[in-house]
Amino acid sequence: MAYCPVLLVFILAFVCVSTEDEPVPSQMTKAERIQLREEARSMFYHAYDAYMDNAYPADELMPLSCKGRWRGVTPSRGDMDDVLGNFSLTLVDSLDTLVVMGDFSEFNRAVRLVLRDVSFDHDIIVSVFETNIRMLGGLLSAHVLATALRSEVPILRWYDGQLLALAEDLGRRLLPAFNTSTGIPHGRVNLRHGLRGLSESRETCTACAGTMILEMAALSRLTGDPVFEQKAHRAMDRLWMIRHRTSDLMGTVINIHSGDWVRKDSGVGAGIDSYYEYCLKAYILLGDEKYLARFTRHYNAVMKYISRPPVMLAVHMHRPHLQSRNFMDALLAFWPGLQVLLGDVRPAVETHEML
Repeated sequence: MAYCPVLLVFILAFVCVSTEDEPVPSQMTKAERIQLREEARSMFYHAYDAYMDNAYPADELMPLSCKGRWRGVTPSRGDMDDVLGNFSLTLVDSLDTLVVMGDFSEFNRAVRLVLRDVSFDHDIIVSVFETNIRMLGGLLSAHVLATALRSEVPILRWYDGQLLALAEDLGRRLLPAFNTSTGIPHGRVNLRHGLRGLSESRETCTACAGTMILEMAALSRLTGDPVFEQKAHRAMDRLWMIRHRTSDLMGTVINIHSGDWVRKDSGVGAGIDSYYEYCLKAYILLGDEKYLARFTRHYNAVMKYISRPPVMLAVHMHRPHLQSRNFMDALLAFWPGLQVLLGDVRPAVETHEML
């Protein structure tokens, strides 16, 4: 659901290779596009096969030792390990890419492996944000694709919504995170015990709180249970309420209980990035005009205060003419792609070329 830059490259590489001899407005020849497509395919399978051969069913492959990384077994990396839940993260995260590659045989095998091996009944505290976009999003996108392909791909005719049932189980395990007075979710949740042991949890980043609506709304629409979408809408509504009313900018870190800003620096990188992405994509997916209106207000503010062509520099949300740092972090690299999705291509090209 929330595409990583690498998957976006795969999609663009495959889409840009026309099967017909139609003119394509590009400086590349068709042969060059095919070469890049095959290079992307080779890169994917290098990583995917290495994981499946050396690490599965662990969450990740450790590239130097060529062993799987298990939560609570391999040495801890601190907060970085919050993405791990001992639920075969890399495989679930790769399911939709197998379909993009047209590898229906491996997709079929991978779905069967997920249904056989993946469960969420673990006494593990995980990142709500990462688990949502990678695990819940991975299961939902694979379910939609498997359902769509079932009538056309004979080896998938057995599929009957099993991934959706798994996604619903995970979604219900994430719901306790939204039990706050503001509706802004906790940044972490225990897969088995909910909020037990998280009494000291007070803060989350804007991106973590505002990157739930696509997956949660899709889960509600697919299962018929509105609770997931309602929780995510409430979080987005509260974030909109606490924007700076003069600048229309967002801060980076929020107190989930009071709704007060803990950090007021504003940019389009780490800590805030995908909130903007989900405002626009919520309108695209759900057709809700309020999200387009919110994104437009935010976008105009970003282009007014944060964009210093060709760079994007953070400012203070309450004093937007005052720069808060003079460097760009890597996570803002998604911004040109979002601008292309919006249709604002020229500044997207400028920032992309600089990156």
